[in-house]
Amino acid sequence: MGDELHLYYDAKILAEIPSDPGLIADLGGYSVWHKPYGLRSQGSKWGDHCTVVRWAERNLEPLRPAFTVHRLDRAAKGLILIAHSKSIAAALSALFRDRDVEKRYRATVAGDFSTQLLPLRVEEPIDGKAAVSVFEHHELIADGTRSLVDVSIETGRKHQVRRHLSGLGHAVIGDRLYGSGEVDGVDLQLTACFLAFQCPVSGVRVEYKC
Repeated sequence: MGDELHLYYDAKILAEIPSDPGLIADLGGYSVWHKPYGLRSQGSKWGDHCTVVRWAERNLEPLRPAFTVHRLDRAAKGLILIAHSKSIAAALSALFRDRDVEKRYRATVAGDFSTQLLPLRVEEPIDGKAAVSVFEHHELIADGTRSLVDVSIETGRKHQVRRHLSGLGHAVIGDRLYGSGEVDGVDLQLTACFLAFQCPVSGVRVEYKC
């Protein structure tokens, strides 16, 4: 009997050509990257084409394996960590699991956010799981029709920041899932701009900003 070879792929994903990520820091055991809009954090059942992990594995020098530690939405941009050994991946994953990583975002949202009671703590569950986001008004822009908002999160649920902001009536500009339709070719205006944690390589607290 002859062997059969089955190929599974997503033509739409294979056709994507996202921008390259930017290297922020290389600690050997892990690296810090600025993930652009459209680049994926991790692969799927179809493979890992167009992921920051695959890009790092192919382009970082010296060459080394790469492991996913945490995720950003495909439409979001900003700081993301990639581990380069299983032991460092486990250590970083434990920091995220135990909520020992300080994560901050900045979003451009619809409306005047300064009218909210600040700081605004949202504890609305997501998909039946606890989810906590804290919002601060940063600046009013676009003739008062939009606001820059600083965000810190205590949990990492799927689309947490976007869903909490949409629930407040201040959807992130460019949000095609939870927004009000104000997209018109605009990328999602959500950036992971700050990470702080105890470095598993040096043992000291480190901070990364963009």
